[in-house]
Amino acid sequence: MILALDIGNTNVVLGCIADGEILFTERMATDSGKTELDYAISLKMVLELREIKVSEITGAIIGSVVPPVTSLMREAIRKVTGQEALVVNVDMNIGLEVLMDNPSSVGTDLIVGAVAGINRYPVPLILIDMGTATTICVVNENKQYIGGMILPGIGVSMNSLTSRTAQLPRISLDPPKRLIGKNTVECMQSGALYGNASCIDGMVDRIEEELGQKATVVATGGLARKIIPLCRHQIELDDELLLRGLWIIYKKNK
Repeated sequence: MILALDIGNTNVVLGCIADGEILFTERMATDSGKTELDYAISLKMVLELREIKVSEITGAIIGSVVPPVTSLMREAIRKVTGQEALVVNVDMNIGLEVLMDNPSSVGTDLIVGAVAGINRYPVPLILIDMGTATTICVVNENKQYIGGMILPGIGVSMNSLTSRTAQLPRISLDPPKRLIGKNTVECMQSGALYGNASCIDGMVDRIEEELGQKATVVATGGLARKIIPLCRHQIELDDELLLRGLWIIYKKNK
């Protein structure tokens, strides 16, 4: 059994994986102000709540876009499990060719998602991760990572909107009763949810046009479940995409 962690700008998604089966997933807040002991305590509590014995964990792997937290989490994992965690980078054996100007600059979350995608879905692939930022990655029919897009995330956009306008309130991202809002809150909800859904649909159309063929579209991330059901394209929701990718990379490198 291994411990897998995806460290994002807002949340750390972690889970235990045994023989390719994800036994559980949990989220904790990403906070570079915490110490390695803080993270160790949080990890230990999660494992205890999930009734996972530390002695059963034989390895660990981290995918991270927050370098300061990466080192803290490695130390926390060492304290709790005694294991030395692998940290994903493009120089590892990932089974994916990255056709970018500077492959080492590509976020590990994008790489991990693409690795899981090519092992789970037909190519070409469009992979959407909706978190602090909304990222879109494209894998061609030869299973090569060829690029993508980075958009402001929904939360970032809404925080910017409310902080820079005097009369717009902070709102919950609940679906509005109608597309055409009848009050300020409904109008903001419609703009945030249907606006982002329309953006995703439009980007998929443009990507497929440039590829010259239809693609499998997969979405993951904390906000995907609020947006993807409103899209008009057929998009597969996969909450465990990144943990699956971490498991595949771990097997290739351990």
